[in-house]
Amino acid sequence: MAEQIPTFNGCSAGKYCSDQAMTPVGENKTPIYHRTVTTLTGQGPAYTGSKTETYIIKPAGPLGTFPTWTLAATTTDGGKTQTYTGAAGEDFKKSMGPGGNIAKNTQAQVQTTLSKGLGTNASGQTGDVLEKITPEQQKKAGVISESVSTNNPTADGAAGNIDQAGIDKLEGAAGKYKGRTKYQQDLRYPENMNKNQDCIKFQIIKYKASRLGLSNQNPTLRTNSGTGRDILTSIVLPMPSGGISDRNSVSWGDGKLDLAATAFSGAALGFLEGGAKGAGNAAKNDINLIMGKDGKDMLGELVKAKSLESALGSSNLLSRLSGLAINESLELLFDGPQLREFSFSFKMTPRSKNEAQMVRSIIRTFKQAMSVKRSESVLLLKSPHTFRISYLTSTKDHPYLNRFKECALTNCSVNYTPDGQYMSYDDSSPDGRSMTAYELSLSFNELEPIFDDDYDKDFDGVDKQDALPFTNIGY
Repeated sequence: MAEQIPTFNGCSAGKYCSDQAMTPVGENKTPIYHRTVTTLTGQGPAYTGSKTETYIIKPAGPLGTFPTWTLAATTTDGGKTQTYTGAAGEDFKKSMGPGGNIAKNTQAQVQTTLSKGLGTNASGQTGDVLEKITPEQQKKAGVISESVSTNNPTADGAAGNIDQAGIDKLEGAAGKYKGRTKYQQDLRYPENMNKNQDCIKFQIIKYKASRLGLSNQNPTLRTNSGTGRDILTSIVLPMPSGGISDRNSVSWGDGKLDLAATAFSGAALGFLEGGAKGAGNAAKNDINLIMGKDGKDMLGELVKAKSLESALGSSNLLSRLSGLAINESLELLFDGPQLREFSFSFKMTPRSKNEAQMVRSIIRTFKQAMSVKRSESVLLLKSPHTFRISYLTSTKDHPYLNRFKECALTNCSVNYTPDGQYMSYDDSSPDGRSMTAYELSLSFNELEPIFDDDYDKDFDGVDKQDALPFTNIGY
């Protein structure tokens, strides 16, 4: 299960939904990935009851199927009793019993989730968008057991728990960031833009760390279809001037392995596969290939030439004397992925006072969103907000232009005199003396490389690996 963590789609409006966690169970310490969904009954703050559902990952079945999140247990009394589904195995049930590790961890998940207000609101926004319920309120409503600690929850006995209590403590110590939490909504230029015209949309979202541990890697976290993100506002602009392009790069580099090292590696592999005899046979075969029919004579001359090179401090004496060089088995080898960069330029010429104020708000929003956030602790800083970018045509993702993963705005430049001289509108109020034109230049870096399987997800995150012909350009 650790190799692929599926997307969770069970967090509907009004529900508190935890992040995923992992707890090992049974004698073999089998990892169980779990998350909770809590629904409160009654009116806050005096809630009268609750229902908490625990979902686990159901492994992949027959060829062509994928792991899925499946409901395994439901409680309405703070975990004292559970109603299990067929997805719950015996080890899971035992660990969900009194004092069990999953029971402790799911209680900790519920407490943390409600304390932070994590879930989905009526508008479909996700993140810390719901009412925050204190642990004391949770106990009164029967959401968590009276025995659960109201301090920072930890997962007793849950080695490898991806909630990472230590990281949570750091985040708790940092507190909230100091700065703007609300932005003007639906920013767009020009103000009378036809909603069906081709355009580019920027959504500003709160940065979310990818966390530690292979079991906590969320393949959709940095994509536009990823869930659980708090969208602060959106900005819609005309298609950028100066052209639209993308550039996908992969890092390859020269790899050298001379024939002696190649022979040694072959002998080492032979030893691993066939012991000393296998190593001897491999080495003998490789040496015969290297030395050729006049091997002894060639070896003697090479030793002489290399000794003379060392004495004279020259690295190309063999080539100077004979026009020969040692075969270094040069090959181009894969080094790793590279992150993409994007730059956009927009010229905005406000034609009314309202439009000038809209342009001002757009520039201000880009600048403030990319700024570093000070935390409540003077020791720690918080990450700037990040961006989802998409090209749109008739309000839908453009299938003939590239897609983006989550981006950081690394540079925001504004030219207040793009026409070469200072010009502003004549108005009796300073609030009406906008520049006649602005040139906004933005530079973005994606937070994550592009992988092959990213292309097989449609705009809504649905896997369409076998769909042909292709329905979009992809990344």
